[in-house]
Amino acid sequence: MSDYSDIKDMKAWLEGERSGVALALNTARGGLRILETLGVIGRQGLGWALGNRPPVPALLRTTFESLGTTYIKLGQFIASSPSIFPEEYVEEFQRCLDRTPPLPFHYIRDTIERELGQPLEELYQSVDPKPLASASIAQVHAAKLKNGQDVVVKVQRPGVRNVLLTDFNFLYFAARITERLAPGLSRSAISGVVEELQAGMLEECDFIKEANNLKAFNAFLRDTGNTRAVAPEPVMSHTTGKVLTMERFFGVPLTDMNVLRKYTDDPAETLISALNTWFSSLMLCDFFHADVHAGNLMLLEDGRVGFIDFGIVGRIRREAWDGMAKFFDAIGRGDVRQMAEAMAVIGMTREEVDVDALTRDIENLQGVLGQVDPSALVQADRNDKEVNRLLMDLVKIGEGHGIRFPREFALLLKQFLYFDRYVQVLAPEMDMFSDNRVDIFAGLDDNGGGMLH
Repeated sequence: MSDYSDIKDMKAWLEGERSGVALALNTARGGLRILETLGVIGRQGLGWALGNRPPVPALLRTTFESLGTTYIKLGQFIASSPSIFPEEYVEEFQRCLDRTPPLPFHYIRDTIERELGQPLEELYQSVDPKPLASASIAQVHAAKLKNGQDVVVKVQRPGVRNVLLTDFNFLYFAARITERLAPGLSRSAISGVVEELQAGMLEECDFIKEANNLKAFNAFLRDTGNTRAVAPEPVMSHTTGKVLTMERFFGVPLTDMNVLRKYTDDPAETLISALNTWFSSLMLCDFFHADVHAGNLMLLEDGRVGFIDFGIVGRIRREAWDGMAKFFDAIGRGDVRQMAEAMAVIGMTREEVDVDALTRDIENLQGVLGQVDPSALVQADRNDKEVNRLLMDLVKIGEGHGIRFPREFALLLKQFLYFDRYVQVLAPEMDMFSDNRVDIFAGLDDNGGGMLH
């Protein structure tokens, strides 16, 4: 009996030691990361002192790119948030790219085996050592399960979560100091933005949550009788917080017109399926896909629209979408005054809005909208720039009238503008707003209740 107790005590001691070692290692890594961050900032500051003085937005962008994952993501957040950040910063951070060199395959193997607890060969029939995609948070590989099913395996890069936590704690601390030293900045809630971004990025690092998003989206499709769209089904037996195995889709990107026509005689119908699915998800699903850029929408070989990459999702209150729906409805009918009235409702302001003056300014913006080259959409880098340019113009008009938009509006409008440009590229003969096959307000009835038209 005493031997048994001794063994239990020894196991408890070992577990305690292991936890202590892990904590010490994480603390050490965190300290090293802070030193690395301060080193990069110091080098940039020295360059500035020695006369290398590019514009501040450009200096900040290059510094962010030198600091890696967290700061690149923060730069992309700035680029897509003209309702929060100054125009010159939004413009500059359009150039903030997230193209990460691929990890050697042995890192991928090690992570999979450690997370799933078995040798790679016992888990999969095969895994292609060459990645399909490589980004700052994860790397994706094609694979086959033992039963022959084609899948993709999304594997988190080593140490990413710890780097994110260290970086964001450092950023939050710096933001709080900045707000105390310059009280006028507190109105922009810098620390609040940091907290929001940290929560979003840490959620993106939790592959169990992404797997649950995939399952929930497919459940939403089944519940609404939607057979025209689909998301990959996760393989939960081969999924953890750092490894996500899911069904592999075969098809073509929705923006490749030349290849698309080989799969369908009616690109417009494919777009309508994607549009109706996304709009109905705003009210009938717990979340909406918040990153519908080129590459995350596919036309599958069986004719369905595939929605992929659910690491970034958004949520919106019914009341907020009701106001935005009126705004989109006004766009569709060309009712500029209703657009102005809706903007006054959606935006946060204590001032009386001159709706007549706002209407005149929006009329000028509509002329700019009509001059955008739709073919720019199929090029990812120019696509983001075009979409953000339009968004910045709209936000700037609102701010000129004392209106500040909530970020949920900017996020939704960005996705909406993507779809608007997609229509012009793939089905220019179709009027998205007047076509009775497109239901922009799916999920909203006259009383704000949910329904699928």
